[in-house]
Amino acid sequence: MEYTTTILTGFVALYIFMLAAFTGFEIIGRVPAILHTPLMSGSNFIHGIVVVGALWALINASSTTQQVIGFVGVLLGAGNAAGGYVVTERMLEMFKPSDKKKG
Repeated sequence: MEYTTTILTGFVALYIFMLAAFTGFEIIGRVPAILHTPLMSGSNFIHGIVVVGALWALINASSTTQQVIGFVGVLLGAGNAAGGYVVTERMLEMFKPSDKKKG
C-alpha cells in the first residue's frame, strides 16, 4: 500500500484558516444564550481535536522553531480544553437546586 502526503502551501493554509474563522464566527454569533452550556461542551471536544493536531505537528516538526510552535500549540490547546471543562462545570452547578432552606 502506498501512502501519499499532502503539502499545504502558504496561501492554501491561509485560505483554510480564514474559511474556518469565518465559519466559526458565523456559527457562534447566532447561538442564543440558553444554548451556551451545550455549546461549551461541544467546543471542549473541538479543543481536544486541536490538541491532537498540535501533537501531530509537534511530532512531525523538523526544526526548533516548528517544535516550539507545536509545543505552544499543545500547551494552549490543553489549557483551553481544561479551562472549558472547568467553566462548563461551574455553569452546570448554577442549575442545581441549593440545599439552603428558606425560613
